Amino acid sequence: MIDNTFAQEFASDWIDSWNTHDLERILAHYTDDFEMTSPIIIERMGVPSGTLKGKQAIRDYWGLGLQRNPTLHFELVQVFVSANSILIHYNGHKGPSAEYLYFDDQRKVVKAVAHYT
Repeated sequence: MIDNTFAQEFASDWIDSWNTHDLERILAHYTDDFEMTSPIIIERMGVPSGTLKGKQAIRDYWGLGLQRNPTLHFELVQVFVSANSILIHYNGHKGPSAEYLYFDDQRKVVKAVAHYT
């Protein structure tokens, strides 16, 4: 079960990780076989499903994104909590954004789904 304290701490560290542009620190939040879904995957990677699986594929995708957006900065707006997931609402390079993050028993992200306005 995810509690509010964990959710707030995780979201704060997640935002800080992205703002430092430290790809390994970002990826440390995720399992090796996690799945990421985003409309940007369709645009940038040419994957029609919008989904990538595994750290290596997502490392390449996020690495390219960090390279193309050297001033990338996220601002935390709000965190929503569920039984095994959180929703991070933030302002980013695409404006208001939200990511659902689903956790395993070790509190690592196994699935992430990004949403943009």
